[in-house]
Amino acid sequence: MENVKPKTVVHRSRIFSIDIVRGLAIIFMTLDHTRDFFTSALYKPTDLSMAGPLIFLSRWITNFCAPAFVFLAGVGAFLFGSRGRTKKELSFFLFTRGLWIIFLEVTLVQWGWAFNFSYHSIVCQVMWAIGASMVCLSVLIFLPRRLLMVLSIVMIAGHNLFDKVTVESWSSLGWLWRVLHVPGRINLIHENHVFVLYPLIPWIGVMALGYTIGPLFLKERRERVKQLLWLGLGCAAASVLIRAFNVYGDPVPWSTGKDTLYTALSFINFAKYPPSLLFLLSTLGGMFLLLALFDRESPGPVSRVLLIFGRVPMFFYLLHVPAIHLVAVVIAYIKYGYATWLFEYNVEFMDVAKMADAPAGYGYGLATVYLVWISVLVIVFPLCRWYAIVKKSHPQYRLLSYF
Repeated sequence: MENVKPKTVVHRSRIFSIDIVRGLAIIFMTLDHTRDFFTSALYKPTDLSMAGPLIFLSRWITNFCAPAFVFLAGVGAFLFGSRGRTKKELSFFLFTRGLWIIFLEVTLVQWGWAFNFSYHSIVCQVMWAIGASMVCLSVLIFLPRRLLMVLSIVMIAGHNLFDKVTVESWSSLGWLWRVLHVPGRINLIHENHVFVLYPLIPWIGVMALGYTIGPLFLKERRERVKQLLWLGLGCAAASVLIRAFNVYGDPVPWSTGKDTLYTALSFINFAKYPPSLLFLLSTLGGMFLLLALFDRESPGPVSRVLLIFGRVPMFFYLLHVPAIHLVAVVIAYIKYGYATWLFEYNVEFMDVAKMADAPAGYGYGLATVYLVWISVLVIVFPLCRWYAIVKKSHPQYRLLSYF
């Protein structure tokens, strides 16, 4: 009988910069979600006809989060597969984990936003985009790497060509165009509906791009940093150049504001739903530069805090929304004696202050938003540190890799 050589599992040291950048994205994301629950603003923070520079930038900085999560999930998928796993094993993991993430989105995450299990409105947010993209990637990984890279770039760079294609033009398949490209409501039966906030194109392309760039993270550190710097600078330069022509890359062109500052803010005010080419060039470019900046032999004190958050992104996500929500409920009971509107949160309104049954004048200024943001991070940090230790101490428990 022929001897079968056992499969060799390749163990590599974890790349700190990936977790640190993911941790930074987590911190910015928490700021955005804190603003959702606590802001007094009744306008979109990116509406420069009403929003001031500070609230605009508080929202704008959080644009970095979703692209970083999705891209780094693709990188993580490649690194996971590179540790001695076959394509079939990786595909199974991506498929099952993607379905699990979608399940968490419509159960625990939705409960965290609303504190109730009423499912007349199901909202598909970033975890839905990550989970569905992971399911798609479970099939796409069998394509040749170069072909997959071309497809991902085409999705990212070319999807704005379809900005004027309406849901109505798809007739009975309009729901599919909602899922793929146009955010909005898909009506079901008995007044139930699904609200797709994160259409899948080009998020599938962003995750696939992360997967195809994955081999870069196996290179020697100096070469890796050099290439990440060039990628970051290239994306940043491309976003500025394309935006300057004001012809393609974003559905809303920039315009001259009341002064130089507002003109500059208009120039960087990119569409997120779905993310435009310019949105992704600018955010992914910034992410590449941060990956290069934090790519060191050992993390510093601040980086170690980011590292803890970045090593348990799913665990953190499941914690932070109910934590913010609970703080909002407690403060509302202290201030108003009731908080019924906080149990009916609907992400279609985005900000709680816009809810029809919210008390007149509900909400707080940015100083309070920032205070609550920092407080929530302090509250959840010990739990994240505990779970990071559990994951590191028990690598044999495969179920932990799903959180």
